[in-house]
Amino acid sequence: MVNIGQINTLVVVKKVDFGVYLDGEELGDILLPERYVPASCKLEDELDVFIYLDSEDLLIATTQTPKAMVGECAYLKVIEVNAVGAFLDWGLPKDLLVPYGEQQKPMEVGHSYVVRLYIDEASDRIAASSRLNKFVVDTSPYFKPQQLVELLICERTDLGYKAVVNQSVIGLLFNSDVVKPISYGDSLQGYVKHVREDNKLDLCLQLVTREALDALSQEILTFIEAEGGVTTLTDKSAPEEIARQFGVSKSSYKKALGKLYQKRLVLIEKKSVSLVK
Repeated sequence: MVNIGQINTLVVVKKVDFGVYLDGEELGDILLPERYVPASCKLEDELDVFIYLDSEDLLIATTQTPKAMVGECAYLKVIEVNAVGAFLDWGLPKDLLVPYGEQQKPMEVGHSYVVRLYIDEASDRIAASSRLNKFVVDTSPYFKPQQLVELLICERTDLGYKAVVNQSVIGLLFNSDVVKPISYGDSLQGYVKHVREDNKLDLCLQLVTREALDALSQEILTFIEAEGGVTTLTDKSAPEEIARQFGVSKSSYKKALGKLYQKRLVLIEKKSVSLVK
């Protein structure tokens, strides 16, 4: 089965002056224009091509790879807005349409947005939507704690940042687990910190292992000693201050402080942390 909006491996069935035709099975023969045909191409060769509709709504193949495919989310820039909607640069000659009804908020030229690509059932055209909750679920039973995942930051909230996880589900990265400046549209690696009972995902950017906490605890002791035995960097300090000093999340810092407190090595007060003498 040939999938529109995806990479397909198709067989060359005819050569013409302006390109080659590929066997599109139930979709019929599909043109691969001459500019994309490999120099050594011959009949019955198999080619990996992306299939979409051109400006005349005819099926066309290309060996170019777009910035995103159907079923994926991507951070794409608006290059035109007209009466139909907004058009995004997705790396192909025909720009990608976001209809007005699929815009979470009105899109502006020059701005970039996180969108989900889909097939419009009425026209078979590839389109995009910034209304991610229509296409991406916020629960999944298929993830495990400490699993390495790919994140696409898609929303800022009071609690932290929402992120598309492995192109399949939206999870939450709490402010206390942010260890570096991040922004809407950023792509980065992270981890599943916790899978809640309702299968919603809490995320983090660093794994907190026992070895890492032990090393951080020692680093905190050394830092406090260098500060004369007392520091104002407490478990109530801003995540940015903690990340700037130790390169870890507020959550990790609080756990390391807790270990030191349990060993009676530090005294934690409202505005300071000091070494126990």
